[in-house]
Amino acid sequence: MAKRHLGQNFLYDPSILRRIIQVAQLNREDLVVEIGPGPGMLTRMLAERVKRVIAIELDEKLFEKLKTGLTEYSNLELIHGDALKYNYENLPEFKVVANIPYYITTPILFRLLENPKHLKTITLTVQKEVAERIAASPGGKDYGVLSIMVQYYAKPSLKFIIPKGSFRPVPRVDSAVIHMKILEQPPVDVRDEKFFFRIVKTAFSQRRKMLSNALKSIREDIKERLNEAGIDSNRRPETLSIEEFAHLAHIVKLPD
Repeated sequence: MAKRHLGQNFLYDPSILRRIIQVAQLNREDLVVEIGPGPGMLTRMLAERVKRVIAIELDEKLFEKLKTGLTEYSNLELIHGDALKYNYENLPEFKVVANIPYYITTPILFRLLENPKHLKTITLTVQKEVAERIAASPGGKDYGVLSIMVQYYAKPSLKFIIPKGSFRPVPRVDSAVIHMKILEQPPVDVRDEKFFFRIVKTAFSQRRKMLSNALKSIREDIKERLNEAGIDSNRRPETLSIEEFAHLAHIVKLPD
């Protein structure tokens, strides 16, 4: 029985699960971390295709069912715990495949991307609107902090839509499968990542305002700094590329 307070919506259709595995581009030598295995259908399919699976389940009842129902897979490690607290840093090279509860999508992404040294790819089933935000390009309403945060570390690609009727219980919205390939190097040269992300978050905290107004809490002379960076101070945050944000962060951080 799915628990709504844990955001549990289970996917049982084997054809869709096979498509997710195909998108994940797995091979026999892979270590895969599955977050929220639920009833274990995807877990079984993963265990049959890769070298090792680590499945992290928060729900105690589901964990106990998985433990008794998947005993034939010697390459499967089941962990009862919170995926947000798991120590991914200690793993060798790994990939993530997961149908995660919608409400923890952003925290899970940020947790995984905190230290992506050995992380190769992330393949997630998420709310369709969230997938669109992750993959968005500058200029549209979907483009924002999440787009830039993910695209700084990875190359995302929205692969396919899953209608809400494919899940049990049926959620209120459609889902999408998004694949993220972790970049060896960020696409922009950023001297101070913390300050770069501060600029991005501050700008989008007032996304309807012009940059000169949205960023005035960073510096009083922000209009002059924008002009120095070659960026029109009347532009809005969603029109700036990640390259422009990186350049702006460099100019704004310059000592007086």
